[in-house]
Amino acid sequence: MSLSHALMTSLLEKSSSGYDLARRFDKSIGFFWRATHQQIYRELARMEKAGWISSEAAPDGGRTRKRIYEVLDAGRAELERWVREPAEPQDQRDELMVRMRADAVIGPLGLEAEIQRRMAQHAVKLQAYRLIEARDFPADKTLTREARIQHLILKTGIMYEMGWLNWSKEALKVLQETDHSSQAG
Repeated sequence: MSLSHALMTSLLEKSSSGYDLARRFDKSIGFFWRATHQQIYRELARMEKAGWISSEAAPDGGRTRKRIYEVLDAGRAELERWVREPAEPQDQRDELMVRMRADAVIGPLGLEAEIQRRMAQHAVKLQAYRLIEARDFPADKTLTREARIQHLILKTGIMYEMGWLNWSKEALKVLQETDHSSQAG
């Protein structure tokens, strides 16, 4: 996925300034696609040059350099083209898995603290996702198609964090075992 497609999606949801877009991005798409504010501003300039978006001075009487961005027809066409392209799943790349393999080969290396640190991070993120779910997708409310899709995206994050927490608990149990007599040969 390219940053430009993520930004156009956000801008189609709501035209906004680069600053407001970056803040909104951090609170939504930023959960699964990271970008710094500098990257966002550079990409906005590139997209405007490509004719995918346009900007105009914010209605603040010229007191700031703030610009409001919106997606043009060419940008919408590019987003639609990109959405229809096949996308390969991303391979997992996590140093912890290599460290676990090293622990399996060398012996106990004390990875418990790192796993507990990560568990705490995943627990915090899971709590944040659960709060968003309770706030934005109450069980007693009928949701629009758009809201149901957004809820599905959030559920992916919830399942991901729960998966990491479950894996971490199992990993801690295995790492704490001291009996090495059942090693695979």
